[in-house]
Amino acid sequence: MSNPVKIGDVFIGKNKPLVLIAGPCVIESEKHCIKMAKELKKISDSVKVPFIFKSSYDKANRMNLRSYRGPGLKEGLKILKKVKKRVGIPVLTDIHTQEEIEQVAAVVDVIQIPALLCRQTDLIMKAAKTKKPLNIKKGQFISPWDMKYIIGKACSAGNNKVMVTERGYSFGYNNLVSDIRSLPILAANNVPVIFDATHSLQLPGAGAGSSGGQSEFIPYLARAAVGAGCDAVFIETHDNPSKAFCDGPNMFKIGNLKKLLDQLTKIDRIVKNSV
Repeated sequence: MSNPVKIGDVFIGKNKPLVLIAGPCVIESEKHCIKMAKELKKISDSVKVPFIFKSSYDKANRMNLRSYRGPGLKEGLKILKKVKKRVGIPVLTDIHTQEEIEQVAAVVDVIQIPALLCRQTDLIMKAAKTKKPLNIKKGQFISPWDMKYIIGKACSAGNNKVMVTERGYSFGYNNLVSDIRSLPILAANNVPVIFDATHSLQLPGAGAGSSGGQSEFIPYLARAAVGAGCDAVFIETHDNPSKAFCDGPNMFKIGNLKKLLDQLTKIDRIVKNSV
């Protein structure tokens, strides 16, 4: 069992209580981002779930050139910095190039490596060398047992604050499947394991130039993952998913989150009390 990773006042791993990582897929505006962060903190506090806010300043891996990517590095980090200060929560965001890392590390509490970039050695090594907590999302094209090599890259840079996220595996065209066996396999690497309950239900490219999704299955996969002993759940959420600028079809409606968290915390207590 891994030592827990400390992120602000939040601990992930080693039989610690379940952690929530949540927020809108992409920063849509400063006002919306802060509103979502405040509401998510209110919900997480009400069910006593430690919370880390997530949103992206740039979705550089969009399929369609016309798709909204975000406000960009400079403006996005400015907004995330305000979220930290005004709401008093740790924040996580993803990077896409080595050139972004230094500026991102100066603001956020967790650096995330996107699934599609999880084999980019130089990107991972440079991010790990910041000594910031690092969340590496498992690629849709990588088996859980092969993640040990990617984890090894980050750890070789002297970073002992590495986490991994399961987000489904490519299953034919425009579809993903989640194999819950992946979670204990990943955990065998002695790192905290996070389950992404929203991107696991993405239907990549199924929306004629954009991704579709099956958000109605989020509660089922989230409950299964917590039952399998994951350390945190990653849930992209929105107040109006049908109007979201990015990944709306697989985002969870924030109004339904408290009920789900109530269920997940009960499952988490049962699982961890039996360890």
